[in-house]
Amino acid sequence: MTADYDVVVIGAGLSGIDAGYHLQEQCPDRTYTILEARSEMGGTWDLFRYPGIRSDSDLYTFGFPFAPWTDEMSLADGPAIKRYIEDTAAEFGIDKHIQFDSKVVAADFDKPTATWTLTLADGRTVTANFLYSCAGYYDYDEGYLPDFEGMADFRGKIVHPQFWPEDLDYRDKRVVVIGSGATAVTLIPAMADDTAHITMLQRSPTWISPLPRTDPVADFTRRHLPERAAHRLIRAKNIGLSTAFYRYTRRFPRSASKLLRGMAVKQLGDERLVEEHFTPTYDVWDQRVCVAPNGDLFRTITSGKADVVTAQIDRFVPEGIRLVSGEVLPADVIVTATGLKLLLNGGVEPTVDGAPVDLPEQFVLLGAMITGLPNFAIAVGYTNASWTLRADLTSRLVCKVLTWMRDQRYTWVVPEPREKLPARPLMDMQSGYIQRAADSFPKQGPKAPWRMRQNYVLDAVTTLRTDLASCLRGG
Repeated sequence: MTADYDVVVIGAGLSGIDAGYHLQEQCPDRTYTILEARSEMGGTWDLFRYPGIRSDSDLYTFGFPFAPWTDEMSLADGPAIKRYIEDTAAEFGIDKHIQFDSKVVAADFDKPTATWTLTLADGRTVTANFLYSCAGYYDYDEGYLPDFEGMADFRGKIVHPQFWPEDLDYRDKRVVVIGSGATAVTLIPAMADDTAHITMLQRSPTWISPLPRTDPVADFTRRHLPERAAHRLIRAKNIGLSTAFYRYTRRFPRSASKLLRGMAVKQLGDERLVEEHFTPTYDVWDQRVCVAPNGDLFRTITSGKADVVTAQIDRFVPEGIRLVSGEVLPADVIVTATGLKLLLNGGVEPTVDGAPVDLPEQFVLLGAMITGLPNFAIAVGYTNASWTLRADLTSRLVCKVLTWMRDQRYTWVVPEPREKLPARPLMDMQSGYIQRAADSFPKQGPKAPWRMRQNYVLDAVTTLRTDLASCLRGG
């Protein structure tokens, strides 16, 4: 059986476009297509439309290593990121390989023919020798919403950021944003000027780091070096700084907590306020650290346009939200920034010869390939650094595997550990959205190449230098 393509990539977001580039550059003899469920490329940056949507990571590391980021804003907004993805896809001809409105609903690998058959929502089928999932790990169709009592009683509007209505009018309205994660931290300063008042209602505090939205060092470097040389240098600098800061927080948690707490006190000028609302009980990077560009959240609070309430919700009431204390927060609009649902492969559960593969019982090799799934890889980015750093490594790995398969004359390969591995969570963080999905994800082992170390330099060395014969079985 001759497959339609050598490689099918699922998803035309950052990871999918990155995959297309590497397939063209490193495996020019392989045919590929990108199947995108939506009608436009961009992935997350096409889906999310809420006010202020932006990246928490600098675009020199969050962007593509092969397409220099030239905007003066290091922390870019959603529309700018989407344009960057589209422009990059067009520049390298990747857009010509994308099939839009092509949602994959089933994927089965046939061992005798070494072929994946993908069934699309419209009934079409597409076949390929290798399947590379770049669909991210969020559920695009459903966000996470706790079962708040009395939601139907509320007289105003309830909005989830993942499905933001274009016609939502919150001008001069009282708004309560439930949550303390990246979305809430973004929404408060973005909405505050137009509301009568806005409140961030959080169950518990989150670590927040005020970072400059522009990078003076990057600006200087771009003025004095050729574009690509400047991009490489800035990217290396930012990778080094983010890696060093993460290692510092892990080794000196008390010092790191004191540092971020001190930044908040400097911004807000009120130690009591910081102690109550911006000092978590967990260490820095036990959960993802949120970013406030130029300290925008803190400035909005000190201006009096916004406030923070740390309390437990009792129930929704007609006029707003009643807290366990009995206090009622009045609201005309309630935004439930309560988190995302994680979902691998866009919800597709791959099968092999028609039989399901129990993903929670499988192990992940080099952060990408999964035991029990032949000719398969998935792009899962970093949780403590820019997503694309890890996704780009995975695309390079996929090309390395494809080349090795050709050299070995294998039609299929599958990860296989040489010894029994003790299981560890794939993403070892305390964040609620990760903990809720932990039991549905495959596991990782205790050491490389079966462990993702959340360190780009170490992971790059392991990914690109590992002897594939030591961890893959082929035929």
